[in-house]
This record gives sequence, C-alpha cells and structure tokens, in this order.
Amino acid sequence: MKASDNGPLALRALAVTVSALLGTVIAFILVSGIEALFKGRGMDLFGAVWNPAAGKFGILAMIHGTLLLALSSLVLGFLLSLGCCCILNGLAPQPVASALMLLLTVMTAMPTVVYGFAAVFLLVPLIRSALGGTGFCWLAAALLLALQGLPAMTLLMHGAVKTHAAQTRLTAESLGLTKAQHLARIALPLSSRAMLSAAVIGLGRAVGDALLPAMLAGNAIRFAKTPLDSLRTLTSHISLVLSSDIGGGEHLSLLLAGALLLLFCAAVSLTARRLSRRKGA
Repeated sequence: MKASDNGPLALRALAVTVSALLGTVIAFILVSGIEALFKGRGMDLFGAVWNPAAGKFGILAMIHGTLLLALSSLVLGFLLSLGCCCILNGLAPQPVASALMLLLTVMTAMPTVVYGFAAVFLLVPLIRSALGGTGFCWLAAALLLALQGLPAMTLLMHGAVKTHAAQTRLTAESLGLTKAQHLARIALPLSSRAMLSAAVIGLGRAVGDALLPAMLAGNAIRFAKTPLDSLRTLTSHISLVLSSDIGGGEHLSLLLAGALLLLFCAAVSLTARRLSRRKGA
C-alpha cells in the first residue's frame, strides 16, 4: 500500500515541478518582452526601419518574414505530406510505398544542419543558375523547411488514415468504392483531426526553426516581395544577435522577438485545440 501511495504522490510532485519550471520560463520570456517595450521607447521596435546607426530597431520586417516563410512552407509541406500519405495508403504499388516509408523513417533521424548543408551546395546553386539572384532566398528556405517537416506530418496523417481505412474497408467494398474513392471520400475526411494536428506540427516547426532560415534565407532585413528575395525571420535574428553579444537596441529587439514567438505558438496551439474539439463534438 505504501509503494502504491508513494507512486501517485511522486508523479504529482513531478508534474507540479515541471509545470512550475515551464511557467517560470514562460513568465520570464513574457516579462522580458514587456520590459523591452518600455525600455525601447523611441527605438520604434515595432517599426519597419532597422537602422542601428540611427537608433531604429524595428522588427516588423522580421515578423513579416517569419509569417511569410512559415505559411508558405506549411502549405507546400502539407500538400506533399498529403500526397505521401495517399501513396502509403494504397495509391501506389506496395514496393513504392515501402521505399517511401523507409525514406521517411531515415529523414526523421537526419539533423537539421544536414538539410541546410546539402541545400547550400545543391539547391542554392540550382536556384541561382535557373532563376537568378543569389540563391539564398525565401524560396530556398521554404523548400527546405517543407522538406524537414514532411516526415512528421506524413507519419501522423498516415497513422490516422490507416486506422480509419481499416475500420471502413468492408463498408467501402460493399458500396463498390475503389481504393482511391475510399481514401478520398471516407478515410481522409474521418482523419481531419489528425490532419489539423499535422498542420500545427508543421507550422510550429517552420516558425521555430532557426538554423535553416539563417543558412538559406539570406538574412536581409527587408520585406520580401518575390520568392527570390532574401529575408530574416525572428528565430534567425535571435540566433544572430546572441552570437554577436550586442547590447542596447539589438538586445531589446531580441527579447521582444522571443515574446512574440511564444505568443504566436501559443495562439496557434490553442486555436488548433479549439477547432479539434469542435470537429470531435
């Protein structure tokens, strides 16, 4: 009895400790962001101008770059993941599906730096020679972020679709549906919650990744208008400022960027949970 009583107590204590630590980190980031706003009066932290020589440290272009890159990579990655999911669930011969599953499994174990390193020497020169520009641009970063999030999104979709397809297989066969019709009309709609979760994971990875945007997006603080333009995201800005150990307005912009990223990720997660509950109702 004592051992069984101590077990739940230890789990509760661990849960409280982890929650307290997480809450402390969140509070620190938010308080630091608010403090940066008060200290940065006159520095126009939410402005469109980044000019340290003039005392202007606006991060609006970085916010724009973060949203632009995250949403574009999410759309591309989601479509690719949906196609891979369909291939894994009967729209391709079994050898092709097995090879794709093996490739996705290998991709899940690849470090982010490997993606970036390969892109610098393969994708960037290809974009430069085919489309012009430097090759370090919004397009290069979006393609690699989509590729990086592909395995997790695909495997999450595949698990749900496979389960629903197995549960409804006899019904679909009795109705005379083909594999493609069964997948499109029954299995995929029933897996909408898993697809929403996959989209949240893909968006979170795209927003939170710092290495690929820093390596491939060009890090130019400006508003990108075409896929060949360079941009800088909030995450790459944080990594660059921390590596240079600069104080003043640069440091304040870093604190504000961290708070904005936290609020954005929290908003996406809460919105996804609410939509998921509505779908499940």
